[in-house]
Amino acid sequence: MLSVLLWLDEAEIYRQALARAGCADRVEVQTLPAAQQPSAAQLARTEVLLARQVPPGLLANMPRLRWIQALTAGVEHWISRPDLHSGIALSCARGTHRLQMPENILGALFHLTKPYAQATLDQRDRRWVRRVSATLAGKTLGILGLGEIGRELAKKASALELRVIGTRRTPEALPQVDRIYPPEATDEVLAQSDFVLLLLPLTPQTDAIMNAARFRAMRRSAYLLNFGRGALVVDADLVEAVRAKTIAGAVLDVYREEPLPAEHAFWVTEGITVLPHIGGLDLHRDEIVAALFADNMRRYLAGEPPAELVDRVRGY
Repeated sequence: MLSVLLWLDEAEIYRQALARAGCADRVEVQTLPAAQQPSAAQLARTEVLLARQVPPGLLANMPRLRWIQALTAGVEHWISRPDLHSGIALSCARGTHRLQMPENILGALFHLTKPYAQATLDQRDRRWVRRVSATLAGKTLGILGLGEIGRELAKKASALELRVIGTRRTPEALPQVDRIYPPEATDEVLAQSDFVLLLLPLTPQTDAIMNAARFRAMRRSAYLLNFGRGALVVDADLVEAVRAKTIAGAVLDVYREEPLPAEHAFWVTEGITVLPHIGGLDLHRDEIVAALFADNMRRYLAGEPPAELVDRVRGY
C-alpha cells in the first residue's frame, strides 16, 4: 500500500479527512508528533509526506518519497532545500486563507481609519473624547500580488466603495479590480494608492522589493500593509520612512524574524502597528488544509497532479 507519513501534532484531523475522502483503505497512514524523528524504516517506505518542515538533509534519506504536501501557502523554506530533488512533487496550501486573511486585512484598514483603538484607551481612562474617523469610500487600495487572497479582498473592498488596483504576472481582468499592472509597473501602483498591500510570495525578484526608493514612490499620506512575507520589506528603510513622514505609517503582520525580537525598532516606532502573524489564523485552519490534502490524495491515487502544485522556477 501507499505509505503516507503525517508528521505533525494534529495528525488525527488529517487521518479523518483521508477517511472521508474514501482514501483510507488505499493508503498506509503513519503518524508522528512534530517533535519526534522518523525511524529508518519510516524514512525508507514513505512515499507521501505531510509536514510543516523537516530537518536539513532528511529528504535524502527518503528514497521512495514522491510528493510533499506543505501546510502553508509560502514554500520558500521547502524550495531552498538542496535535498528537494526534481523527482519530488511539492504542493502548497494556497487558497486556505481565502476567507480569514481578507477579513483581517479589512480589520487593518478599519484600524487605520476608525478611532476604536483610541476609544478603548479613552475608556480605560474614563475620558469622553469624540473623534472623527476617515472614510474608506473613494480611497485606492493597491495590491501587490493579486492572487487568491487579493481577488477575494477586492470583492469585499468594492462593497466598501474602495477603488482596487494592483500588480499581477498575468494581465487578465479580475472582478472588482479597476486596473491590473505588470510587476514592472509597481511604482505606478504605489503612486496612486492610499493603502499599499503586500501579498507577494517571496522570490529573488520580490525580496526587499519595498525599499527606500519604493517608499519615496508612495504618497506621503499612504499606509503600507504587509500580510505577505516579512522579507519583502527592508526593515530599516521602513522605519526611516515612517519616522521621516515619507509615508503615513504601516500595519505589519509578517517579519524577517519571528517572533519579532523585543529590541526591534518596529515595536517602538510611532505609526507602525505590529501584529503577531495572525492574518491567516483560523479556528478551523487544520480542517481546511486537511480537506485540501485529502482531495490531493484522491488526485494522486488517480494518477493526477495535486492541486496547488508549486512552480519551483517562479517560487510559488
